[in-house]
Amino acid sequence: MTTRQSTAIWNGTLKEGNGTMVIGPGHYSGPFTYASRFENGKGTNPEELIGAANAGCFSMFLSGLLTKANYSPSEINTTATVHLNEGTINLIELSCRATVAGIINEEFQALALEAKEKCPVSKLLSAAEIRLVAVLA
Repeated sequence: MTTRQSTAIWNGTLKEGNGTMVIGPGHYSGPFTYASRFENGKGTNPEELIGAANAGCFSMFLSGLLTKANYSPSEINTTATVHLNEGTINLIELSCRATVAGIINEEFQALALEAKEKCPVSKLLSAAEIRLVAVLA
């Protein structure tokens, strides 16, 4: 079984405080504040990290499905837009653009949908609606 660990440290009150999130053993460290989460302040926030996790998991899972189907993807570029409404993440929009030689769109769409449904992060986040737009480059 694989395990991973991240850390968040928060200092102070909700609106005036600040924090730092550390991903893995120092692979990424970034500040976060009330403004970076609920306004347009500098820094990151949990929703961006959730989006990155979902986009990364989806892209890798799709690559695995394509490889298993005897295709060799040269690039899978996925963006996840995470919507936080009234304290709830209710929607994640995955937008994927992939370069895969030799595949027809119908097969690509089926594999992309399977990746959305089966990647571990999407399964974890299934309480939110996850929409997918996948296109071949």
